[in-house]
Amino acid sequence: MQLPSILQGESLTRLLQGTAFGAVAAIVIGFNWGGWTLGSTAALQAENSSKNAIVAVLAPICADKFQNAVDASTNLENFKKESSYQQAKFVEKGGWAVLPGSDQAGIGVARACAALLNDLK
Repeated sequence: MQLPSILQGESLTRLLQGTAFGAVAAIVIGFNWGGWTLGSTAALQAENSSKNAIVAVLAPICADKFQNAVDASTNLENFKKESSYQQAKFVEKGGWAVLPGSDQAGIGVARACAALLNDLK
């Protein structure tokens, strides 16, 4: 039985080279522009998204606790006097970012809360 000419000699070499080039091109295009991801990358993205969603839900609660504190207007004045990079620490130290069920403030919640408080007048 004779093999077809495409599977013999130089034609076979060209066929294998084309197959290898096509596979490499498909991988490069798929991962860069096709939206393919590794399982570990997808897991990391899902974890970051869930943390961001939790912070987005908890930050308004922190801002509400700040606004309903006994000396809210004085606290807001002192908060506005702080530099922008110290405002999250101010919220954290004040205890407004400590939410029920936890014993310490989350810095992500404190930052998001500070951003919300900056929008207050």
